[in-house]
Amino acid sequence: MADPSIYKRPSELLQHLIRFNTTNPPGNELACVQYINDLLQAAGIETTILAKDDNRPNLIARLPGSGTAPPLLMQGHVDVVTTAGQKWQHDPFAAELIDGMIWGRGALDMKGGVAMMVAAFLKMQMEGVTPPGDLILTVLSDEEASGGYGAKFLVDDHPEQFENVQFAIGEFGGFTMQLAGRTFYPIMVAEKQICGLKLTVQGPGGHGSSPIQGGAMAKLGNILTKLDKNRLPVHITPEARAMYGAIAANVGFPTSLILRLLLNPALTNQMLGVMGPMRQQFDALLRHTVSPTIVRGGYKNNVIPTEVSLELDGRILPGYQPQHLIQELRQLLGDDFEIEVLFYDPGPPAPNMALFDTLAGILQRADPDGVPIPLIVPGVTDARHFARLGIQTYGFIPMQLPPDFNFTATIHAADERIPAAALDFGTAAIFELLSSFG
Repeated sequence: MADPSIYKRPSELLQHLIRFNTTNPPGNELACVQYINDLLQAAGIETTILAKDDNRPNLIARLPGSGTAPPLLMQGHVDVVTTAGQKWQHDPFAAELIDGMIWGRGALDMKGGVAMMVAAFLKMQMEGVTPPGDLILTVLSDEEASGGYGAKFLVDDHPEQFENVQFAIGEFGGFTMQLAGRTFYPIMVAEKQICGLKLTVQGPGGHGSSPIQGGAMAKLGNILTKLDKNRLPVHITPEARAMYGAIAANVGFPTSLILRLLLNPALTNQMLGVMGPMRQQFDALLRHTVSPTIVRGGYKNNVIPTEVSLELDGRILPGYQPQHLIQELRQLLGDDFEIEVLFYDPGPPAPNMALFDTLAGILQRADPDGVPIPLIVPGVTDARHFARLGIQTYGFIPMQLPPDFNFTATIHAADERIPAAALDFGTAAIFELLSSFG
């Protein structure tokens, strides 16, 4: 029987969630979502299940507020990425607690965050705390793919569930980041926009026994070489300026100087060159990027193809659109190819920062030595779907992590894990938000 008192033990709650294998594809989130549904209903909370596919449902639960603030959305997904080809020290779906760490796929991304949200939500109900505004807990399927069965489906087909919502919390942010001897708590306020592109090159064909120079394959090779050896132009967005400026204001020389010079487009690439291992994570937030991911061409070993295509994973900075990325690719690669947009999920034009100080204050009270800062992420989350309803999502899944714990390198990797104590820290922070927002 479902035991809603598990809210007092978020680590145990997470272990239950990890043990449901919700690898996407295919997802199979039903049993995991049903488990959460049973917990909420056992606590006397009404729930709604909405699904495009019965085996891939989404759960929505609401706690009524006092009406002094607009509703607040908590959204998190329970599908996880594959473990195929990875060598784990421990079974990725056993959720073992070893040396203070809970090991398993989804511990960080993002069943750990869902466990915190569910625990804080249950605590509000079980302890009779009335929030300032309605609380809407949404447990989602399919974030690790397109969101077509999850957030995108809900926004397209059931937008009434989120009426009057202005703000949401979701992944990723609130975790500790060590830089230049200081502890920072980055809170996600914006993310890059995903844009899939297809380049098609053409050239003369013929029999494989008679090599052709300058054919479609050679043209593709030139394109790949240029992409490998060059980066697209620098753009200092307001979001990047706020993020790197906040870090610079809280670290000593010479890091502070490097970060300030980084925000001068004429010096950005030079400063990135002295940043060592931090270069990659800083670089991606200062320009549009493309990564070649799929090549298609040819149909027979002895026939030189006349056409080859290359698919690119494009990531566009906030405030820009696909035509800006295409223009820069043309400037770098030339005009000897066709280019088309396969898909594009636009983000909000600019972040709404009205709730940022509230979130920052919660983290500062929890860790007076920590420094909350705004964060842009180079990837995408379900925030992009809710943005179409005018909802600003903050990445707010607080975690106090050991200084040597590499958060970004652990997500999606073998041996994904989370300190059990981080779950208590995050649950307490989210509960404070639910009790006082607005």
